[in-house]
Amino acid sequence: MISLAHAQSAAPAASGMEMIQQFLPLIIIFILFWFMLIRPQMKRAKEQKKMLSEIQKGDEVITASGQVGKVAKISEQYVSLEIADGVITHVQKQSIQTLLPKGTIKSL
Repeated sequence: MISLAHAQSAAPAASGMEMIQQFLPLIIIFILFWFMLIRPQMKRAKEQKKMLSEIQKGDEVITASGQVGKVAKISEQYVSLEIADGVITHVQKQSIQTLLPKGTIKSL
């Protein structure tokens, strides 16, 4: 009888361990998902936001559509790009993808 009581008291502990073993693969997958996808995307978004806040008049940029130009005017939502002498287009600030080094447009 003592061995039966001991076996019954040990059963809940084993089932708790089994639950951890069942959820362990899900936890590991979530951790890998976090470090391989979510965290790098958050880092890129933070860098993009910082780059957009630091854009100044005269900077050379590339938009998401591939348009290359020099910043002529900046407002809160829009940027005026000079894509050729006297040709100015207006794009949304969020569409600016890359900040180019000075003099890049002349080398194209």
